[in-house]
Amino acid sequence: MRTGQEYLQAIQDQRTIYLNGQRVDNVTTHPAFIGITQTFASMYDFAAEEENGMQYLTEDGTVANKVYMMPRNRDELRERREAIEKWAKQTCGFVGRSPDHVAAFLAAFASHEEIFARGGERFAKNVQDFYKKARDEDLFLSYVIIPPQIDRSKSAHEQKEDHLPVGVYEERPEGIIVRGSQMLGTSAAVSDYLFVSCIVPLREGDEDYAISFVVPINTPGLKLYSRPSFAMGKPSTFDYPLSTQFDESDCLVVFDDVLIPWEQIFVYRNIELVRAQFHESPAHIWGNSQAQVRFVTKLKFLIGVAKKITEMNGTDRFPQVQEKLADMASLAATVEGSLLASEYHCLDRNGYAVPNPRFLYGVVGMQESMYSRLISILRDLSGGGVLQVPSSYLEMVNPETREDIKRYIRSSQGESTEKIQLFKLAWDIIGSEFAGRHQQYELFYNGAPHVAKGYSFRNYNFQETTKLVDQFLGSYRLPE
Repeated sequence: MRTGQEYLQAIQDQRTIYLNGQRVDNVTTHPAFIGITQTFASMYDFAAEEENGMQYLTEDGTVANKVYMMPRNRDELRERREAIEKWAKQTCGFVGRSPDHVAAFLAAFASHEEIFARGGERFAKNVQDFYKKARDEDLFLSYVIIPPQIDRSKSAHEQKEDHLPVGVYEERPEGIIVRGSQMLGTSAAVSDYLFVSCIVPLREGDEDYAISFVVPINTPGLKLYSRPSFAMGKPSTFDYPLSTQFDESDCLVVFDDVLIPWEQIFVYRNIELVRAQFHESPAHIWGNSQAQVRFVTKLKFLIGVAKKITEMNGTDRFPQVQEKLADMASLAATVEGSLLASEYHCLDRNGYAVPNPRFLYGVVGMQESMYSRLISILRDLSGGGVLQVPSSYLEMVNPETREDIKRYIRSSQGESTEKIQLFKLAWDIIGSEFAGRHQQYELFYNGAPHVAKGYSFRNYNFQETTKLVDQFLGSYRLPE
């Protein structure tokens, strides 16, 4: 099992990342990335401690992180969920692309290697070999599977220029040269490898873009352009507790004629297999089950903050406030209940346990509206209190200002420091740049809302519902 220090050492590798017009020398010390790299390091340390229950004996007799499990039954599915939940709690659900996300995709690919064999046996072998490498080395993979927003009305090969989305530029004996770009590299700047493919449906003529491969982040020609950092320039973790620790970054990834060796390629110029890897294997389902475990943890955290704010303000006994807290609880319980139902009613695919998509995608289709609703209620319950806090902790320690802060920013239910700490946390959830990014992030976590709801539409058994109606309609007739 990997330790946090081993992770930090591994990502000090001359990777090419640009932020604010300058190349980042070291992501483990740069102010934009030091908080999130320390967070991931602590997660690896937690998993490496055997008593924390995140280790399992693999099919090959090695010891690995449970996030790489290929569950064979409901009990193993539960074990995997519990391990993912332990990691999610360490980030309060605010890190969406932690190492367990793409690990689920790799495990799913390896569980259905016959899909990749349809493109050639060597690609099936590549999938198995890399899965075992990632599992046994406890690697952190991020992914980019969406083409850049240039002209979404056109397919990849219909764009005005070739290789705007990443695609095959040249084939060589040792591998392929890829050129183009892809989004949205969440956590890519601080991961070990990048999984690259396309989940957006491709059309005939897009064969050069119908690829799937893995590549180390420090590969020559691979460049990452990070969005603005929400961690930089913050006075302290006390003032911005989430921004400073959990800003995982998002990047535009550019492939400037990057060589991808054949052994790192899973799918090559095959439109049908690019889609099949996600939806014929359990990849999309296992990945989304991890995402919903993370989402449930995040919703519980929001409810906890809301409850503590009402207690701090002395409003927790008001019926109208209890009603709002009940709304939050109902929404969170719906997500959690659907997640557990998908596990309880799991299906067998090729000998592996897969959460029931009827229940899993049912809540996936509601994720964007649920998060917005909980944030709206938290805003309401916070009121103006989140705006009446000192600009930074310095006003709480400066002899000239601290007595005013203690006297006028306080609560009958807690000291000044406790109230300020809680309300600054609430602001980092509802009002800071970090908060705004998360509202946008959850809105499009599963793609555009109509895409997310489409998964629910396709996986709900509508025949069961129409059969009920037909049976009732057949029970009576037009009067004679």
